[in-house]
Amino acid sequence: MEFRKSTKSDITKIMDIVKQAQAYFKEQNIDQWQNNYPNEEVINNDIENGESYVMLENGNIIATTVISFTKETSYENILDGKWITNGDYGVIHRIAVDNTQKGKGLSHKIIKYAEDVCRQNKVNSLKVDTHEENIPMQNLLKKNGFKYCGIIYLEDGGKRVAFEKTF
Repeated sequence: MEFRKSTKSDITKIMDIVKQAQAYFKEQNIDQWQNNYPNEEVINNDIENGESYVMLENGNIIATTVISFTKETSYENILDGKWITNGDYGVIHRIAVDNTQKGKGLSHKIIKYAEDVCRQNKVNSLKVDTHEENIPMQNLLKKNGFKYCGIIYLEDGGKRVAFEKTF
């Protein structure tokens, strides 16, 4: 397995994987990634910003994520808790694994890769937010050493639980 930055030619496959995740959330009654989000425009912006990555196996895209070092405005106000650190941090967004590849621990590998990207950028903190009903993602984060930090609200008013890991 290998990672690389996404290119415009990857958008169709990335959107296939995103649509699978959207359908899964809908089936589970989790109100995350609904209402046409993320869409092609969001993915295109991720690619243009150099923050979109794909995981490949035998040349085929099997997962996608965003690793960003842009400060999140929605992270400035955290309720019912506090961040572990206040300095520079990386952020993981939009982890999605192709349905045919689930159960192989790929999300763990994505997190480890994000940590490596942080270290390469001399950043020792990784922050993530997820929907309060997305228990599988919360469990994944806890298994990978993330600590629950509190509640944040997205710019659109969406409530999210926030996690951070330092290394």
